[in-house]
Amino acid sequence: MRRKITVFIIIAVCFLLQSTLFQALTFASISPNLLIAVTSAFGFMRGRKEGMWIGFFSGLLMDIFYGNVIGFYALVYAYIGYVNGFFRKMFFPDDIKLPLILIAASDFSYNILVYVFLFFLRGRFQFDYYLVHIMLPELVYTVLVTIVLYFVILKINQRLEVIEKRRASKFG
Repeated sequence: MRRKITVFIIIAVCFLLQSTLFQALTFASISPNLLIAVTSAFGFMRGRKEGMWIGFFSGLLMDIFYGNVIGFYALVYAYIGYVNGFFRKMFFPDDIKLPLILIAASDFSYNILVYVFLFFLRGRFQFDYYLVHIMLPELVYTVLVTIVLYFVILKINQRLEVIEKRRASKFG
């Protein structure tokens, strides 16, 4: 229960930061996607199932506040969290290279899916413009912010794991 409440608070805080503070700190109207970083991080730290659920709830927040259709962002984020869960066995907390690569790949995949389903299918074929002016700047900004955010999420996750192990040894 403690983990669920903590994860809910992390998602809410990152959503609020993404929607308020980082909207005010945009560069060329680009802001980082903190929810992708949270979804990816929990995916490769905790596995496919937890990554998928965290992605689903993160995407649902995006759908409720910014989406035209309920479920599109929830599906995309859930997919991203699930795919990141495949890298759990390769994840080592001390190495930041894999998390940054996975979060960058997740952000890029997210933007490709958004382009295909929200722009390309409606007849907007300016992929090169979207790539240069939106996708790549958002990717760079997200990765830069992730360097700080990742360590915060990592410490919280490690603390929760210590508490869970202590509780399991007490009752097991």
